[in-house]
Amino acid sequence: MATSQLLEKILKQPDAPQLAEQLQNVLQEEKKRRVAFYNEINEQQKAEFINGEVIIHSPVKRPHNEISVNLVKLLDTFVVKYDLGFVGIEKIMISLTRNDYEPDICFFRKEISETFEPEQVLFPAADLIIEILSKKTARKDRGVKFEDYQNHGVKEYWIIDPKKKMVEKYLLQDSKYELVFKADIGDIESTVLQGFSIPIEAIFDKKANMEALIKLLA
Repeated sequence: MATSQLLEKILKQPDAPQLAEQLQNVLQEEKKRRVAFYNEINEQQKAEFINGEVIIHSPVKRPHNEISVNLVKLLDTFVVKYDLGFVGIEKIMISLTRNDYEPDICFFRKEISETFEPEQVLFPAADLIIEILSKKTARKDRGVKFEDYQNHGVKEYWIIDPKKKMVEKYLLQDSKYELVFKADIGDIESTVLQGFSIPIEAIFDKKANMEALIKLLA
């Protein structure tokens, strides 16, 4: 249900003021839990704060790790080569209005990343975010994260399916994500990182990854 429709529905209720007060109280308690979350998490944990709930993630399976490594090799090489900004992996916490996420991979353009402090642990919405699906995370990657990234202006969002070896690319168009690319063969290009184009196979296969890396370094 859209925000405007939900608000309209609440305003039609005779107890709308009481509902608003209850909601405010719940959100105030949630803020306290969020502060406690910041104080309790450590660098060894991959944890997220989503709609008032602390989510501690399980260790990733090998295919997930290999995909992360393969993609970061290519992305970071391209970004460093052309001095475009900063690529983060796994433990970069994106802090949005209500929730805190640690996406699998993210990219910040140079004018934003140059403002980051050495001891900074909370970061703004990135320009590009990539999530690698798992059985436990798929629902959030396609649900609350999808909506939150969209609503906070993350310009480009990739969803990678390790089992199907499929990549989906969403672009922010008129404040809504549009699926502009979905494939398991061919090349995928980034819109945010203009000129970054790699074979989809290079995301999943080490040999293809090395060939793509050599091409980027040339």
